Amino acid sequence: MTERTDGSRFIVADYRPAYAAPGRLEELRQRARLAEQALRSCHLCPRSCGANRLADEVGTCQIGRLARVSSAFPHFGEEDCLRGRHGSGTIFFAGCNLRCVFCQNEDISQCATGATCRPEQLAGLMLALQAEGCHNINLVTPTHVVPQILQSLVVAIEGGLHVPLVYNTSAYDALEALRWLEGIVDIYMPDFKLWSANVCERYLHAPDYGERARAAIREMHRQVGDLHTTPDGIACRGLLVRHLVMPGLVEESAAIFEWLAQEVSPDTYVNVMGQYRPSNLVDSAHFGEINRRPTAAETSAAWRAARQAGLWRFD
Repeated sequence: MTERTDGSRFIVADYRPAYAAPGRLEELRQRARLAEQALRSCHLCPRSCGANRLADEVGTCQIGRLARVSSAFPHFGEEDCLRGRHGSGTIFFAGCNLRCVFCQNEDISQCATGATCRPEQLAGLMLALQAEGCHNINLVTPTHVVPQILQSLVVAIEGGLHVPLVYNTSAYDALEALRWLEGIVDIYMPDFKLWSANVCERYLHAPDYGERARAAIREMHRQVGDLHTTPDGIACRGLLVRHLVMPGLVEESAAIFEWLAQEVSPDTYVNVMGQYRPSNLVDSAHFGEINRRPTAAETSAAWRAARQAGLWRFD
């Protein structure tokens, strides 16, 4: 991480998870009941597909009444501030509300492969990861299962959960669902993918993605502020934004970085990722313009754009 002389103001000596605040558990129970009703005509994400998921109907996300979990394990490939020495306790949810043509996990996100989990089972996974020493519980692709997560957290907290919660999302989130998470989630980690409506429509099948992501990230930052860490460098509260550099789309990266610095905070902690590779529907015959890795020049240009925008906290 790049440091400035004022970097110490982002260090917290003694942090307790937001959900540990007095009275928060009862509030969480109430929110879980409210969120569950949203499943009756689902509007948990900007798709607002209206599926009756309480009756196990599925919409765009391909998930019905119960959450599906693809895998759960201590992850050592996440950002340094999340994985620490003992790993980030990742729970990968099946299903997704986007249809990224370049998705590298399409078997999980678009085929919804995974085991259904009742709240007690999902809570058990959280507690097991904590028992393994994980620094946090990292909820991956959680947008479409917010009610199920809230229900599970009631059980997990009663069972002794005490590590921070990471909401690891595509940023295609509904504001109402994010507000149910206020005071519950400690770390928001959205992936701000693309900026322009035409580009979002072509590659994500969601022309409103950029607009929705901006609104969601503003809300996330309002709730938790800039990223803070413990003295040993482990994230405990705040916003961490990921951005994947795409071939031929450095202008999209530059627009995102400029917006983050000007409209969110120049102290936003950003992971500029260069590991894009063609996957899913991308080949020489389909979406050929992104059927390659980003060049070194493109990745360098994205990094320059981030710094020129005024961002300085990088993973």
